[in-house]
Amino acid sequence: MPQINPYLHYNGNAEEAFTFYQSVFGGEFAMVVRFKDMPKNPNHPIDTKEANKIMHIALPIGKNNVLMASDTPESMGKHNEMETRTKISISAESKEEADHLFNGLSQGGTVEFPIGDSPWGSYFGMFRDKYGIEWMVDYDPNYKGER
Repeated sequence: MPQINPYLHYNGNAEEAFTFYQSVFGGEFAMVVRFKDMPKNPNHPIDTKEANKIMHIALPIGKNNVLMASDTPESMGKHNEMETRTKISISAESKEEADHLFNGLSQGGTVEFPIGDSPWGSYFGMFRDKYGIEWMVDYDPNYKGER
């Protein structure tokens, strides 16, 4: 079965964001590559002020998921952090886990839908974190599939 792993882009604060996500999800980074670690290419020189920024970072979450990201070099423009994006949806294994993830990840962000019992029968909440990433946390006690 294929896996779907979100890949996020940041305006120079990917490491800060992923250190925050690691504090909530736990675990260790599977990979951290900085722009300075890339082979030198005279056609695409690395600006010295961007050398320590993240070219690729990966944080395994759970048994089969990986959250990945990079910083976008300034030469490629800035991301509008308040634009409409696709949300990252987390399926928790318990109400307690849902609360932990929602409360941890939403810290410093903007809650769009407080976590609680939803009209469709699950325990659900939605927010934009302090880095502009949109999340949905859901626990469905009736869900019988694999998480």
